[in-house]
Amino acid sequence: MEFRLTEEQEMIRQAARDFARNECLPGVIDRDERQAFAYDQAMKLAELGFMGVMVSPDYGGAGMDTVSYVLAMEEISKVDASVSVCMSVNNSLVAWGLEAYGTEEQKRRYLVPLAQGRKDGRLYIGAFLLSEPEAGSDATSQRTTAEDRGDHYILNGTKNWITNGSSASVYLVMAQTDPAKGSRGINVFIVEKDWPGVTVGAKENKMGIRGSDTHSILFNDVRVPRENRIGEDGFGFTFAMRTLAGGRIGIAAQALGIASGAYELSLAYSKQRSAFGKPISEHQAVQFKLADMATRIEAARLLCLKAAWEKDNGLDYTMSSSMAKVFTSETAMWVTTEAVQVHGGYGYVKEYHVERLMRDAKITQIYEGTSEVQRIVIGRQVLKG
Repeated sequence: MEFRLTEEQEMIRQAARDFARNECLPGVIDRDERQAFAYDQAMKLAELGFMGVMVSPDYGGAGMDTVSYVLAMEEISKVDASVSVCMSVNNSLVAWGLEAYGTEEQKRRYLVPLAQGRKDGRLYIGAFLLSEPEAGSDATSQRTTAEDRGDHYILNGTKNWITNGSSASVYLVMAQTDPAKGSRGINVFIVEKDWPGVTVGAKENKMGIRGSDTHSILFNDVRVPRENRIGEDGFGFTFAMRTLAGGRIGIAAQALGIASGAYELSLAYSKQRSAFGKPISEHQAVQFKLADMATRIEAARLLCLKAAWEKDNGLDYTMSSSMAKVFTSETAMWVTTEAVQVHGGYGYVKEYHVERLMRDAKITQIYEGTSEVQRIVIGRQVLKG
């Protein structure tokens, strides 16, 4: 078993680390306070090839493996999870699904600019539209409808909690075409944001990842060409579940980065802050916190890399991706809470970053499948034997 990274993977990690420190860290607190989407940082991500990390060079991507993607996500998430989630959605939930299941025409028209992250000199990214006001964890309960009109569909409904909601140029939309068939009546469509009948709702005022633009998206008699349906009729739910399995690796990597960032800040602070005549790092109570942080983070990292390795090697990564997500997201929540404690009163103010990391950590236990859903997935896999 080989635990060393390749030279190429090390280069990707270093490039992501440099980007995070040089491009994301300046202004990160201000962007969080203003809920400002990091447009300049997203454009730089595109320039570096991070918007299409795993996409084949045939379609404008970097052609890297999933392990490289995890490494990049961790480094960026250490500094700004709002930037990393923009990258995660575009890679895991949009570009991957298009490359795996889209037609050649769909790939040339949409995947190429998505992988490059730019079109006509402007940011070009995607969003994944599954959740609804009454369909979160229960993704089969789709109320958004797509009425089959022969050469096109008429799309109506509302989607909630959409990451990249206003900044995306293209949406992958899950909609019910035949309610009588239940989940087998769901289809997925490529919808352009500027089409008539598409409306971006108000921006959500969130606790964490405030620099990520989260919106509701409304569809009112939107005409969708038949050629914009992905896969055979009724393939939408399967598409969503397969896409989310890979997406969980990205969110696990994001949670890993949040935890790692909080730990690194705590370690550095513990060596600088003195109490009772010596650095607090020399007090056993603080040492034990740092030891537990480091141990849990390392376990989480190995789970993330195992899931990525399985995906890269064509193995079934359903259980490993769910294990990585549930363990890493809960690790992130625990580590960031402890990080605030290590910092004491300073941990409660924005200047020291850890309070933001704690707020950012919480969503990793919720989006792209809650911790409870992950345990359902794992339980079912365990019972299969």
